[in-house]
Amino acid sequence: MTTLLVLLGGALGTTGRLLVDRRLPGPGSRLVVNVLGSLGLGLCAGLSSSPYALLGTGVCGAFTTYSAFALDAVELGPRRGTGYVALTVALCLGAAALGLAVS
Repeated sequence: MTTLLVLLGGALGTTGRLLVDRRLPGPGSRLVVNVLGSLGLGLCAGLSSSPYALLGTGVCGAFTTYSAFALDAVELGPRRGTGYVALTVALCLGAAALGLAVS
């Protein structure tokens, strides 16, 4: 059952990421999805196993994207890429902490 919940959540998360990518292409899209995903994961932290499998592992795990974030950082070059990484990490940590505090 847990596998099916993660699968369903993953389908929802990747669809959400696609919709954000279409509205806001480029590094801004990855920043938005990673911050929102961090907030969502923080909010899910206190859930029991089945809801966490669906929402935390499935939706948030598929919605966020580290590999595209890393590629964006490299493509932006040393100066802009470093700023992008610092901004993303700071916002994601803050969003996760906020979500955890609210949950």
